[in-house]
Amino acid sequence: MTVLLIACTQLAPPAPQLSQQTTVQSAAQTSTLLVAAAASLQKALQEITPLYTQANSNQTINYNFAASGALQQQIEQGAPVDVFISAAEKQMKALQEKGSFASGTQRDLLTNQLVLITPKQAAVSLTDFQQLVKPEIKRISIGEPRSVPAGQYSTEVLKNLGILEQVQSKFVFGSNVKSVLTAVETGDVDAGIVYITDAKSSDQITIAATADQKLHSPILYPIAVLKSSKSIDSSKRYAEFLQSDPAKAVFEKYGFGIAKP
Repeated sequence: MTVLLIACTQLAPPAPQLSQQTTVQSAAQTSTLLVAAAASLQKALQEITPLYTQANSNQTINYNFAASGALQQQIEQGAPVDVFISAAEKQMKALQEKGSFASGTQRDLLTNQLVLITPKQAAVSLTDFQQLVKPEIKRISIGEPRSVPAGQYSTEVLKNLGILEQVQSKFVFGSNVKSVLTAVETGDVDAGIVYITDAKSSDQITIAATADQKLHSPILYPIAVLKSSKSIDSSKRYAEFLQSDPAKAVFEKYGFGIAKP
């Protein structure tokens, strides 16, 4: 009997080892991604997320929405970002030059348009950008050009129209395009320049004019997976889903254009 018990004990697999293996397998099957995205993408991406997680139930998507320039700086300072979606090529190019992206993951995702907006109950009616020189227009909100792509595009439009020097003393800078929209909605400013996608999300403003695309650099939203990501395969899968038909339908619903391959 003693010999039999010893033999059985030697044959039995140690329980702690199996438990450890199970834990490792479970951890490998789940992942949480941090997506750093331009503020103008917030509503569209939040609507797309459940569509993605339905087919990828083992993944959780967290977002950091802010001005593209601020996101670029956070990534450069070591923020644990998996996917970056910028509202301009400038920030993406700066990170690319530093070798920040996984090979073959950078591409243009979306396009947008720039519009002039006024409060719904505006005292002065505007129909084009050149009317911003009117003395009745005292405060104009745009994104901070050094960090907010929409602000950069706005100054390009005004410069190419030949009125930048006449209106820049009226500028009220926003930290991102959402803050510009809010300033117009509340009537804190007489006019603002935002993306059409943001303007369409509000019933408290009027779209006065759309900028001719020849007056500014192409408005492109590039996407890329960070080389430092601990979940590169999952990040690639998420980035690819944003180019799928279900995701495109949501982007177009919010007014975005789909970038050409």
